[in-house]
Amino acid sequence: MKKICFVATIPDVVYSFLKEHIRASAEKWPVTVITHPKNAELLHELDAQFIPLMIERKVSPRRDLLALIRLMFLFRRERFTLVHSIMPKTGLLTMLAAMLAGVPVRMHTFTGQVWANKRGWKRGMLKMFDKLIVTFATHILLDSPSQRDFMLAEGVLPQGKGTVIGHGSICGVDGQRFHPDVQLRGAVRAELGIGLEQTVILFLGRLNRDKGILDFAAAFADIASHRTDVVLVLVGAQEDVSFESVQNICGSHRGRLRRVNFTPDPERYMAAADIFCLPSYREGFGQVIIEAAASGVPAVASRIYGISDAVEENKTGLLFPAGDVVALTKNLLMLIEDQKLRHKMGEAARLRALELFASDKITKELVNLYEKLMAGYWDSLERN
Repeated sequence: MKKICFVATIPDVVYSFLKEHIRASAEKWPVTVITHPKNAELLHELDAQFIPLMIERKVSPRRDLLALIRLMFLFRRERFTLVHSIMPKTGLLTMLAAMLAGVPVRMHTFTGQVWANKRGWKRGMLKMFDKLIVTFATHILLDSPSQRDFMLAEGVLPQGKGTVIGHGSICGVDGQRFHPDVQLRGAVRAELGIGLEQTVILFLGRLNRDKGILDFAAAFADIASHRTDVVLVLVGAQEDVSFESVQNICGSHRGRLRRVNFTPDPERYMAAADIFCLPSYREGFGQVIIEAAASGVPAVASRIYGISDAVEENKTGLLFPAGDVVALTKNLLMLIEDQKLRHKMGEAARLRALELFASDKITKELVNLYEKLMAGYWDSLERN
């Protein structure tokens, strides 16, 4: 019997990126999800078996070894035909365990490289881990064409092994969930104490240095010093950058900051925004950019691989060199001051998002790939 297993570090990632793939797969085959038990209630609506597993994001040799052994045991017991992993360390443990357990179809999705903006031994070590994932996996997915090109150029990915579903994105965007909504816009702004006449710049993601959050804070402090109508909304969990540090950078303008923790409903904040900003130093694609785009919100983002696939420069948003706070500030001001341009780009962004990145198309193509790979395995068994 064909069986599929999805493995991710945390349920939040499963809910945000994999739930539609899981639902569609569950209509054809038995599906299991293995992830951390914290916030597992997010998975209750999925038609899948849930197996809790403590996989930590940080390196912990003892815990990682235990997780590897546990995964091997589960894979041997359940006899999955296909195992699909996401997130770097989880991918390494999962692909190794699946290979040792004899899982025939082993698939990992890269959504960016943690070593892309690092130097020295850390870059080399983390890059080696990605090479091992590629070695242990039978199939590699990447969520953007430019990420695939980067991995090929860096020698991590052999020619012919990496696949991009559609035009990119791990899960695409649902145009019925993410769309312009005047009523929701007003309701969310009221909740956050923001007037309808104010301009809202939104960041949605982890508060992390690699996301360029400190650059964003510096740019906003400059903008706020001579634009009293602009508000910055930060949505996402704190990591290595605290909200307090962002407040300190913004100084006397901290009263125009709004902070929301992780949300399972990002569309609410997209609907309330005028400009979406993602000043990252590394991204595999920039999923949040196309979610904002489907909501009719143009982006200001860094010109790096991954993001360059999510934004059509000067048509659906503006790009700037990563780390260039002056250029970031200039681009934000351009959209703040030119409302007509902002609306034009927002309309173009929605059309492009629905045309190229519709979630139902990406899910259908991925499920078809699952079916093809598992059928190929069973055909080979029958021939032998």
